[in-house]
Amino acid sequence: MSPDSPAPREADPALRPALLLEPHQPLWQRLPRRDAEGRRLADFMMLIPGLRERPRDELHARARAIEQVLNGYGADIAFVELNLKLNTLWVSLTARPGLCSELPCAIQEAVPEALLVGPKLGPRG
Repeated sequence: MSPDSPAPREADPALRPALLLEPHQPLWQRLPRRDAEGRRLADFMMLIPGLRERPRDELHARARAIEQVLNGYGADIAFVELNLKLNTLWVSLTARPGLCSELPCAIQEAVPEALLVGPKLGPRG
């Protein structure tokens, strides 16, 4: 490496990449269910319409923006998968009050087209 070359970026040990072009197992089989202390994890999914059709530089910019948000939550993040085939983002995280609403909002701030997927709530009876 020459003195003018940028230093290699060190991986954040809190984040375990789950980027696979063709996963060999369904997501439900790969997801961690509990953290290192045995506590249950929470999770959420976001849909990012049209992500895979975007030009490569735009796709990379959105992935970097998501990564920056997730890095801000450090050890609270247990698993992340950005699935380009389905245009989805799955995140498993520490089950802490408010985190499952705070984090998707932060992602949506960085990537405005990202939509939180959740159950359709009907009128209360």
